[in-house]
Amino acid sequence: MTRSDLVEELAARFGQLTHRDAEFAVKTLLDAMSDALVRGHRIELRGFGSFSINRRPPRMGRNPRSGESVAIPEKRVPHFKPGKALREAVDERTQELLSKSEPKIK
Repeated sequence: MTRSDLVEELAARFGQLTHRDAEFAVKTLLDAMSDALVRGHRIELRGFGSFSINRRPPRMGRNPRSGESVAIPEKRVPHFKPGKALREAVDERTQELLSKSEPKIK
């Protein structure tokens, strides 16, 4: 699902929202989440999951073309951990789809 798919879904579910309002709502939500992560906060959406920042320590890498060693600096990267309800829903739906697509052996 892309950002525009999310806007379309939101506008379709809530008839009182115009496409522009739905787009503004999605942009506002994603901007607020990005700002919170930049400030180092953790975001928790019950039943969906949590977003946090992980620290990747500095390390020595290798340039694959020349083979020379390259120092890679420390990085902070976003990390998503799915919640229990999301994990179970995905597993359940995946099992349903797999069981429907398996050929029946007699």
